Amino acid sequence: MSRVQEELKVFQGLDFSLPPVAVKFTLSKPEGIEKLDKAMALCEMIREAQDRRVPFYATRDNENCVGSIPLGWEDIHPFAEAGLIGQRWGIFEEPRANSRVYIDVPKFSKGVVNYVVFATLDNLTFDPDLLFVLASPSQAEIVLRAMTYSTGELYESKTANVLACAWLFAYPFRSGKVNFITTGLGFGMKGRQVYPEGQVLITIPFNWIPIITRNLQQMQWVLPAYNLGKEKFMQAAIKLHEDLQREMEQNA
Repeated sequence: MSRVQEELKVFQGLDFSLPPVAVKFTLSKPEGIEKLDKAMALCEMIREAQDRRVPFYATRDNENCVGSIPLGWEDIHPFAEAGLIGQRWGIFEEPRANSRVYIDVPKFSKGVVNYVVFATLDNLTFDPDLLFVLASPSQAEIVLRAMTYSTGELYESKTANVLACAWLFAYPFRSGKVNFITTGLGFGMKGRQVYPEGQVLITIPFNWIPIITRNLQQMQWVLPAYNLGKEKFMQAAIKLHEDLQREMEQNA
């Protein structure tokens, strides 16, 4: 087991309702892992991995939604890029509004990703390209604070109401940025009832995994200030401000 895989165990302490899922993009067929035995949307494969708890890989014939576009398995169909689908569903007022969603969609070039491997952390045999975490808002606050704890990085959520899979899979990998969405906002995931509404689905790319895992090991997960109650919290904030002001005056 690699150092990264060992450090990922820290996520188990957050007691997520569903386990985090590691994803690997590969050119060559992965060894020792079974192929997914049915077709589904790319976003559903995250949930499938959480429910199965057994690693699997997917190929083009396993994907039956628009997830094939960000993976480079399929071009955007002309009537989709023209904006005709979203208008028919009632998502957009007119085709040109829908069409703008397809401008600069994050995606892999054709032939770069032939297989996508999914595994929960308790059955992980590879260093992830992406780590998916489904969290409550309180759990998400801890994970995202672990990103900014040592870096000052800003929280950023970037997605669209359609083709959200492009922003969950291709965008974090290609940009190197942590991304997150609130479940219930994406059209396809909502229609397919992949997750209950109001959860936070976070995608952590490989370059951030060591930073976040290290900070989770070092920082305090639940800050004492969160448990003070409103009045004591405000009193503590005023006292801190006064203490700092006094220190500055003493050092002037």
